[in-house]
Amino acid sequence: MTARRKLESGVFVFAVFGALLIIPPLVYIFNHPILFFGIPQIVVYLFGVWAMMVIGTGILTHYLPHASDEDSHEGDE
Repeated sequence: MTARRKLESGVFVFAVFGALLIIPPLVYIFNHPILFFGIPQIVVYLFGVWAMMVIGTGILTHYLPHASDEDSHEGDE
């Protein structure tokens, strides 16, 4: 049970970290007229953050154990 809670906390921290990466003050740091293969730097940054969040979420949810029947019925009593 504690391993599940640790992973759930990790998912929450990962989501908050991802949200912080896309707030405007941080995004504006990457808003320069620099091109990577013809793509603006800000687009590469935002796509990279998005890809990191998708891959990270997939990895974290893969290792998150499924809730057992006992855990899902705790609030029913």
